[in-house]
Amino acid sequence: MNANLAAKLINSYRTPAIRHLAWLCQTPQLLRSPITFDPAHYLPPNYPDLLKRWDQKPETAPLLLSEPPQRRLGFYFERLYQVLLNDLLGWPILLKNQQIQSNGRTIGELDFVAHNLKDDRVEHHEIAIKFYLGVPTSGGPTFWHGPNARDRLDIKTTNLLEHQSRRTQLPETLALLSEFDITGPLTPRVFMPGYLFYPTNEQVQTPTYVPDNHLRGSWMYITDAKALDTSHWVVLSKPHWIGNWYQSDPPNTTYTLEALERVEHRAVPQLFAMMQKDPGTGNWLEIDRVFVVPGVWPGANRSASQ
Repeated sequence: MNANLAAKLINSYRTPAIRHLAWLCQTPQLLRSPITFDPAHYLPPNYPDLLKRWDQKPETAPLLLSEPPQRRLGFYFERLYQVLLNDLLGWPILLKNQQIQSNGRTIGELDFVAHNLKDDRVEHHEIAIKFYLGVPTSGGPTFWHGPNARDRLDIKTTNLLEHQSRRTQLPETLALLSEFDITGPLTPRVFMPGYLFYPTNEQVQTPTYVPDNHLRGSWMYITDAKALDTSHWVVLSKPHWIGNWYQSDPPNTTYTLEALERVEHRAVPQLFAMMQKDPGTGNWLEIDRVFVVPGVWPGANRSASQ
């Protein structure tokens, strides 16, 4: 499904959680690996019809979709992923957020253990949704930092592939799985959708392990943003970092300017959607997104990287 058709399908749902789930089903990922999990290979062809029914008749939808979004995006993302596995794919979830203990201390956690009914195997899924901004360094590599600059794409990718996805090989995990009558070996899978944001005035290098079709945005410093016409911008708050944003009302310039002031005075990055009015429906649709960061970002993390 091409990007325009996918966005049109997502925006056809009225319920935010349904739109977010639809985005999850078809979005590109930030990591290419032999163990990357692609839901499109397993979703039934009629899954958009099921989403449409849930959207029009909320009483038929899984209860998890009717609960208020949690404040932390990662927890909300896990909830959507649970619906994807259990209710769209029909795969039994055997364990979720199961802590691994060793000598009375927690040494890790399994995100999901599920029975892949199509391939008839038990799989261990580690998941994350991520948003990274590319920061060039003098004569060195590009570092892709999260809005919280301590988070970095290369570190997260290494952790996913070399640590999190291999936790079922630990003796402590094997003992834990046996308590639930789960026998190995389990097939590891990783799922990491999200966006890479490119600086507006500099060239950066995209990691070779990131697929070419990954979702993109841009980022700029607050001084540059304040020099622009931002009348077509809207503030994107969690959980609406997920999916394509649209609204029926015109962008509220006051809210946008207030958010830019918060970036400048509180030194906290903020995500915005750039909107365009659709002449057919009269709705305002997201055509791009941009992170605005304070002048001190990414701070000490940048010099440490260099």
